Amino acid sequence: MGMLDSVATRVAAGATVRFRPTGNSMVPLIRSRDLVTVAPVDPAAVQVGDIVLARVAGTVYLHLVSAVDAAAGRVQISNNRGRVNGWTGQARVFGICTEVEGRCGRGWTASSGSQSHRRMQVWH
Repeated sequence: MGMLDSVATRVAAGATVRFRPTGNSMVPLIRSRDLVTVAPVDPAAVQVGDIVLARVAGTVYLHLVSAVDAAAGRVQISNNRGRVNGWTGQARVFGICTEVEGRCGRGWTASSGSQSHRRMQVWH
C-alpha cells in the first residue's frame, strides 16, 4: 500500500489529512513535497477544476477533475500537464484539496471564489 492509498483510507473514514505528496504532475498548482490538506468531500459536489484525491483504475491520484458526468455518477481525473488518467465513479473520490503550502511561503487556502480553483486561493 502506497502513501496515497493510506491517505485515501483515512480521508474516506472522515479525517482531514495533511501530507507532502511527491511528483511533478501537478506543477505549478502543487509542487513535489508541498504540504497539502485534503478533506472529505461529497463526490456529487465536485466540479471541473477541483483538485481531488481519487482512485482511477487501481491507482490513487491527487489530481484535477477535468470533466463531470453527473448522469453517470462519474468524474474524469487528469494531471496539470494534459494527461487524462481516466474516468472513475463518484464513490472513488475520497476528498478535496483545501490547502497547499509551499516551502517559500507560496500557497493556497480554501477561500477562493475563482472558477477554475473555486475552493483555493493563491497567497504569498
